[in-house]
Amino acid sequence: MVGSPSRSASPSGAPPSAAREQISPAPHALNAPPLTGIRRLSALDAVRARIALAVDLGLLEPGERLPASDRIAEALHTSEITVRRALVALCRDGVLERRRGRTGGTLVAEHPPRGAVGAVESYRAAAPDVHALIDHRLVLECGIAHLAAARGLDEAADRELRRLVEEMETAGSWAEFHRWDERFHLAVAAATGLPSVVEPYGLALKELYRYYLPYPLDHLRESNGEHRALVEAVRRADPAAAAEVARRHVQTLHESMFMHLLNDS
Repeated sequence: MVGSPSRSASPSGAPPSAAREQISPAPHALNAPPLTGIRRLSALDAVRARIALAVDLGLLEPGERLPASDRIAEALHTSEITVRRALVALCRDGVLERRRGRTGGTLVAEHPPRGAVGAVESYRAAAPDVHALIDHRLVLECGIAHLAAARGLDEAADRELRRLVEEMETAGSWAEFHRWDERFHLAVAAATGLPSVVEPYGLALKELYRYYLPYPLDHLRESNGEHRALVEAVRRADPAAAAEVARRHVQTLHESMFMHLLNDS
């Protein structure tokens, strides 16, 4: 899943500088003009747009409490101060409201206006670009799953992947789930033993995560079943099965990300 958050996209074992220079064209290819719509947004407007769009599409429901600002910042790959400013602005827009007391916090307004944040249109117009990014991830992820299964898991990698699956199963919010989801997919990439694979994959995830929206936790936990199946296929050293699980997992994004919901609405 889109999956989440700002941290470095590459885990330990980054390739030497020479290797980084060889693969540098990959991120440049993703900086093509079609992506400039959301790139023109400030960090503040991007956060406002993503939360407002999630409310417009019913992914965040009236009365739903948002996670803490630091968790949102990690999930949306931005700073906590930016998130705090965005939440204040969304309260002014009527999309969110603040409540005091033990049961208070920042919640979706009971009757939030639709289309209150103009920057949302940058995301609405981005469907073709997001589809291209999903396809780019699909190519990488199937190959990564195949390679990880062919290599086999050592005890430490096996333990880490299982831990991350359990963390996602018990996550208390979409923001927390996204944090573990990102770490899981990077850990699978690291299990290939090829640092030169990890970096371009991390960059592909980071580009797709620009479009990540809050999603209902039930939907995210359902996707965690595929994470579990992927770990089992890799543990069995079954490259074909691992690649097929990865294909299904990424292909689902074409049907579950916000472009599909926009068509329905």
